[in-house]
Amino acid sequence: MTEHNKIPVTVLTGFLGSGKTTLVNHILTANHGHRIAVIENEFGEIPIDNDLVLNADEKIIEMSNGCCLCCTARTDLIEILRSLLARSDRFDRIIIETSGLADPNPVAQTFFVDDDVAASFTLDAIVTLVDAKHIRGHLAESGHEGLGSAVVDQIAFADRIVINKVDLVDALELEAVRQAMRGINATADIITSRYAQVDVADVLGIEAFDLSRPMSGDPHWLDDDGHQHDPNLSSVGIELDGTVDHEALERWLTEHLREHGGDVYRMKGLFAVERDARRFVLQGVHSVFDIRPSTPWRDENRSGKVVFIGRELDRAELTRGLRSCLVR
Repeated sequence: MTEHNKIPVTVLTGFLGSGKTTLVNHILTANHGHRIAVIENEFGEIPIDNDLVLNADEKIIEMSNGCCLCCTARTDLIEILRSLLARSDRFDRIIIETSGLADPNPVAQTFFVDDDVAASFTLDAIVTLVDAKHIRGHLAESGHEGLGSAVVDQIAFADRIVINKVDLVDALELEAVRQAMRGINATADIITSRYAQVDVADVLGIEAFDLSRPMSGDPHWLDDDGHQHDPNLSSVGIELDGTVDHEALERWLTEHLREHGGDVYRMKGLFAVERDARRFVLQGVHSVFDIRPSTPWRDENRSGKVVFIGRELDRAELTRGLRSCLVR
């Protein structure tokens, strides 16, 4: 099954009160023509979000296991995804709405580490909502520990950030929120909304994890916008002139991530591999990564670039490690 034959999954995350349920309601009632299954997760003993989601033709599946999805629900998530495949009615897309306290990393990893899930589903993107009025307060109050760490992680993992409730702030505060988002995540696209009213195409079908996407003519797929970042959270882009030894690259990545995977939130890259006419694409989350061949190189130089997004990244160490995999 090719990537484009798989069911795309969007992970929707964001801190408490950011507007995730409002966005789900907006998607379910929008005129988009897609059949969408929504998997919700509760943080707490009494499930309530299912009562807040408007009735629609789409199927709501709730995991009220008394903990956030990032803690112990990965097995539950796999079983739910399998149950969706067993249904006679099929879905065009799936949205996983995590709790406001959830770390999206284990959810994303599910689509890399479970063979059955990877065979039938593809991770489309991680979309993070933030509350324009309160997000800077959350970040300032808690720093990088406790709840503040959860907020930072949700932003750092995002492929797209939706700054919601912009009607509650003025232009200066909105720009300050943008800069705060850029200080944590240099590469995610940022859009704004009131009452989570966004174009559905801006949050579904992003294809951030599609390994063929960088070959589709998007020249900015690996760009870093050059902002100055929080010293603890950064984006490191490394150019690779020449071809790499595929086995050496996988070996180095495995060893490096075994020690530092907790600090590497996302990684993505494009390589030229020795004695292979195809481009190779890297996608990864923490210590889990995937390198696959894509379309052939054409007339451009066979070179590569890797972008790491994470906490306290050592640019010099990453550069040395990657360049050690180049074919001399």
